[in-house]
Amino acid sequence: MRNKMILMKRLAVVLGLVLVSLGATAQRAQLGIKGGLNISNLSYDNDYDADSKVGAHVGLLAHIPMGGQLALQPEVVFSMQGAEFGNEELQANYLNVPFLFQYLAGSGFRLQTGPQVGVLLGAEWEHSNGIDEDYEHRMKKTDLGWTIGFSFLSTSGLGVDARYNIGLTEALKGGSDIYNRVWQFGLFYQIR
Repeated sequence: MRNKMILMKRLAVVLGLVLVSLGATAQRAQLGIKGGLNISNLSYDNDYDADSKVGAHVGLLAHIPMGGQLALQPEVVFSMQGAEFGNEELQANYLNVPFLFQYLAGSGFRLQTGPQVGVLLGAEWEHSNGIDEDYEHRMKKTDLGWTIGFSFLSTSGLGVDARYNIGLTEALKGGSDIYNRVWQFGLFYQIR
């Protein structure tokens, strides 16, 4: 119960920061929705190899022009991540909040990069015998990362997005040297 309260407090802080950021620039912000495919894995420094896991993401964005060819795009995204280990699978769900700095390259193309804060919402280890084990207690509650990618926005407001999320903090407790790695491919609609 105590861990849930701490998680809720962290979630409230993250959402509060996003709302303050949006409120400060609400007159210029263009809001949008997004969703798509995740291909996630965990990086290891040892010989044990995990396979990529397919998941999904869905969320909200705010595109904030900063003048010239620069923009800021904070997002709040529910992200299904993890990895596969033969017949077993780690399913980890995060609420990710990336703060992307964008360079508007012209003709709708955007290059983007920036930090991301992830809050672990839950995790399960799915064993080959069909039993699911709660794995949340073995994982760190916060995942800091960096995002790089690009997107294209059409004149209709519909866009495509591709990015790579690189975990910078260990995903598991106890000095594991295991980090989240997630490819995201998706669609978004930006209200003009």
